[in-house]
Amino acid sequence: MQMEDTDSTLMEKGQKAPAPRPPNKFETLFQPCLAELVGTMFFVFVGCVSVIENVPAAGRLQPALVHGLAVAVMVAVMDNISGSHFNPPFTIAIYLCGGMKLMMVGPYLVSQLIGGVMGAAMAKIMTPTDRYFNATGAAFDILKSDSQLTGAIFGEVAMTCLITMVVLLVAVNTKTKTPLAPFLVGCTVIINVLAGGDVSGTCLNPARAFGPAVMTNYWSYHWVYWVGPIGGGLVAAAIVRLILGDDKLRVFMK
Repeated sequence: MQMEDTDSTLMEKGQKAPAPRPPNKFETLFQPCLAELVGTMFFVFVGCVSVIENVPAAGRLQPALVHGLAVAVMVAVMDNISGSHFNPPFTIAIYLCGGMKLMMVGPYLVSQLIGGVMGAAMAKIMTPTDRYFNATGAAFDILKSDSQLTGAIFGEVAMTCLITMVVLLVAVNTKTKTPLAPFLVGCTVIINVLAGGDVSGTCLNPARAFGPAVMTNYWSYHWVYWVGPIGGGLVAAAIVRLILGDDKLRVFMK
């Protein structure tokens, strides 16, 4: 075995290593979008089921753990395919911080929304009809009056800002990138759901709100779960670009 290895090594000396195969069109354009669709679909699916089948004694803990662990798993397995966004505010913020090309932003957003609808449909198929409708299909129905709007919108902005900032720092900012990204992002989801679940439902993700809303035709105060998370994502991108980013990302004081 040693002679064979040595001969092979000697014969290969002086030869240039073959150039790596450039990614094909499927891997650069279609596969990332499909990964976003599939990842968002399964995230919304298990998230909705955790709400529909939530045991009263568990309170917010059950959906908090399920959403957080689902994010951690999907981020870990899909990262090298699409970057594991699964959330429109993440995609917008990552683009604003130079983490992706503009041409992919639209396809990513569409893929995430389609995945959200598909995941909500899977939850509807899986769960008993009475529980499904009692939980409004896991749509965000916690807001009942305008008096709740200030706290809900602020909460969605602040909590989405926090998790988006974590995503940007662990996945985009060179100085703070870490292989612990899936764990940290998942933990941040759990923290946010436990902290703000009774205020706004802790959406953080328009795709998570959009899917169940489509399946149940429940649109009351639905706009809050677009304005708040997208606003939070924009604030997070600004914080990283202006204050926390490394010299490649910061706009000032380079």
